[in-house]
Amino acid sequence: MTTMIQPILILLLIHLISPAIATSLDMKLALTHVDFGSQFTKLELVQRAALRSKARAAWLSIFLSTTNSGSIARADVFVYPSGGLEYVIDLAIGTPPRPYSAILDTGSDLIWTQCSPCLRCIEQPAPLFNPSKSSTFSTLPCSNELCQAFGNNSYRCSSKKQCIYQYSYGDGTSSQGLFGSETFTFGSTKKVRIPHLGFGCGTLNAGSLNNGSGLVGVGRGPLSLISQLGITKFAYCLTYYNGSKKSSLLLGSLADQYSHTLGPVQTTAILQNPRVPTVYFVPLEGITVGKKRLKIPKSAFVADKNLNGGVVIDSGTALTQLVDVAYKQVKKAFISYMKLPVVTNDTDFDLCFSKSSMYVEVPKLVFHFEGADMDLPRQNYILENEDDIGLMCLLMTPIQGLSIIGNFQQHNFRIVYDVKNNKLSFAPTQCDQL
Repeated sequence: MTTMIQPILILLLIHLISPAIATSLDMKLALTHVDFGSQFTKLELVQRAALRSKARAAWLSIFLSTTNSGSIARADVFVYPSGGLEYVIDLAIGTPPRPYSAILDTGSDLIWTQCSPCLRCIEQPAPLFNPSKSSTFSTLPCSNELCQAFGNNSYRCSSKKQCIYQYSYGDGTSSQGLFGSETFTFGSTKKVRIPHLGFGCGTLNAGSLNNGSGLVGVGRGPLSLISQLGITKFAYCLTYYNGSKKSSLLLGSLADQYSHTLGPVQTTAILQNPRVPTVYFVPLEGITVGKKRLKIPKSAFVADKNLNGGVVIDSGTALTQLVDVAYKQVKKAFISYMKLPVVTNDTDFDLCFSKSSMYVEVPKLVFHFEGADMDLPRQNYILENEDDIGLMCLLMTPIQGLSIIGNFQQHNFRIVYDVKNNKLSFAPTQCDQL
């Protein structure tokens, strides 16, 4: 009798399970640039992106230099490198699902949105999320391991033992509120529902969300989307800035199903810095301009003298920032190769040239990583303004502290993060065809 009942119960359970609930965490999500659909010129788009990421890059570099000195204890580190991030994803929160857009950040972990009733909130395009109107929202206790992942100075307990978090970013943006569990829905055509995601329900917020209604961190810490989902690989493929084409975020096995590639797949290491475990580091070993590999000392690309070194690779910083000793050599090599007048202008770029013809030959630029060479397309490092054909600029800037590989140099590359095996792969790709 028992053997007859069990199959029937199993069949009933299968039919009762909602088909919308995720059975696979392989997802392809559209990434929308924050200036998508705008009427800005190419120069204006690039200038806006450069300004957004200037504070992020400077703070990240200074912060990492400070933590490397050992002056900040691990439990005290609760400020993360935000600052005018570049890409948003569409998602829905709660049951019934309510649509929101959230900024994607490879440099932080927390998933959060603004919630009502709000004591202080940032302007956003969507109504505030109301947890009382969702049947799947619940608060998490202080004893929950995700709550404790904030660190001693970043959470406290309410009188009801509920987890109250605080999370701050380098540009001054911050969020504070209840840390809870909720169902999130991802995707536009193929929707995937993920129950029980830990997220911040912010009721005391400040700063800027840059046309988003929250933030999704995909860093290496336990609070991030990829960590909570147990995803071992993710990738993004970023289109050129033109205000009209969308990029892609790929999670799970879709990450390294290479398509529309224009060259070989190359692989280097992802390095870990225990003082800043959220951030992704890669072993940059040198730079070639034209046919000459520059004589940049290895110490220029060392994140921590006690580790194997490395520089940050980041989706939220627009321009690549090179420490002075490296940038000066790159700048000198470009000036020597171009043989064009160097001009000062109001574009905020450090190196610009005056040209008299539509097309001017430029030197190749190659980043040499451990075991992999990233040969950059011209558009990834040279800005040519369609409104001023006599001006061209280098899409790099100098920085104090630590070098950062920005998203301009990653355009039209599929960048694959294998977090399980600590490997980063890339291949030139027609990203708008994915």
